[in-house]
Amino acid sequence: MPDTAQLIENDVLARNLEGPIDKVDPSEAALFEHDVHHEVFRRLRREDPVHYLADSPFGPYWSITRFKDIVTVDSNHKVFSSEPSIVIGDPTDNFQPPMFIAMDQPKHDVQRRAAQPAVAPTQLSELEALIRERVGTILDSLPVGEEFNWVDKVSVELTTQMLATLFDFPFEDRHKLPFWSDVATTSDAVGVVGADMEWRMKHLTECLEYFSRLWMERANQPQKFDFISLLAHGEDTKHMIDEPMELLGNLMLLIVGGNDTTRNSISGGVYFLNRFPDEYEKLKANPDLIPNMVSEIIRFQTPLAHMRRMAVEDFELGGKTIRKGDKVVMWYASGNRDEEVIEDPNVFRVHRERARHHVSFGFGIHRCMGNRVAEMQLRILWEEILARFDHIELVGEPTRVCSNFVTGYTDLPVRLHAKT
Repeated sequence: MPDTAQLIENDVLARNLEGPIDKVDPSEAALFEHDVHHEVFRRLRREDPVHYLADSPFGPYWSITRFKDIVTVDSNHKVFSSEPSIVIGDPTDNFQPPMFIAMDQPKHDVQRRAAQPAVAPTQLSELEALIRERVGTILDSLPVGEEFNWVDKVSVELTTQMLATLFDFPFEDRHKLPFWSDVATTSDAVGVVGADMEWRMKHLTECLEYFSRLWMERANQPQKFDFISLLAHGEDTKHMIDEPMELLGNLMLLIVGGNDTTRNSISGGVYFLNRFPDEYEKLKANPDLIPNMVSEIIRFQTPLAHMRRMAVEDFELGGKTIRKGDKVVMWYASGNRDEEVIEDPNVFRVHRERARHHVSFGFGIHRCMGNRVAEMQLRILWEEILARFDHIELVGEPTRVCSNFVTGYTDLPVRLHAKT
């Protein structure tokens, strides 16, 4: 007899694959939790790539599922506004702190510009040695030959240490950062049914209080190149401390952006190489493929499944008229599997040509600010993995996050095999 999870998966999948096309709802979080969302997006790309759903738990919305259409919408910030939110739903408790990724010009540009130096190329070159040292320490602490959860021991720990560095956050308290990231993304606005919004607000308020203390310290010290110091000293952002909800919103953005995306790509890479063992052998035979593989991991994983926009004027796309005021959802997870643009998109290839040609980081003014940091962490991690271990063996299926926004893992059981 199939278990409850299997029944849920089958029902949700059947409804979206066999029901009327105008009733298809790719925002159902169970599709992502059970890793069956790609089948639904394949149907939409084939039958109705610019798809309107008149009724959903998030209200009416358009789904943009093809690569080129996503680029069109993402690049046109004059027609497609990021305000008031970048996720498909609106919070039921009206708790929606403003953040620069969910702002339009000129305010978006001013706030993004203030934080950008923390992840500038000059900073990254200085960070590389530190990241390599920390990666080595983490990998050397792992139990060889014993089963453990890769998510906890490696993915979370590495990204947490990186976040602590980017914020110059007290290292002894660094595990607060992934916790706050999980709190920020545990919301009914991304399909987490039954999310306790009071609990969420309580912990995000604690996050705000902690960072407000750091802000006051940094404001009274010479400027450094961590996120808080840059914002506290920025001519256009130094008064953000007087707008606590805006400060909290930007903290949520920078924490989630630095945590969930890299963390889940670190886990995804291990999973994909086990699903495609021939590719793992190619990688071991030629470690020079690592940078290319990193881009392929980010495409295949698509750490953030969607981004939302709001049309500020009528716009024709794919033979359809998107009306002013309509909610528009760009499904990055679909664009990255678009057969018209990417050859054999459901195959993971470490040697893929033009591997960086993906939509995971977005386009235009909202393109991911920390994309180079993410790529560098993944590159260094796999360089150090290949130097130490013969193989990372997947010993069970992963447990995935129930969300239509973050495509992630909570558990990835593995066993390390030493080099012989």
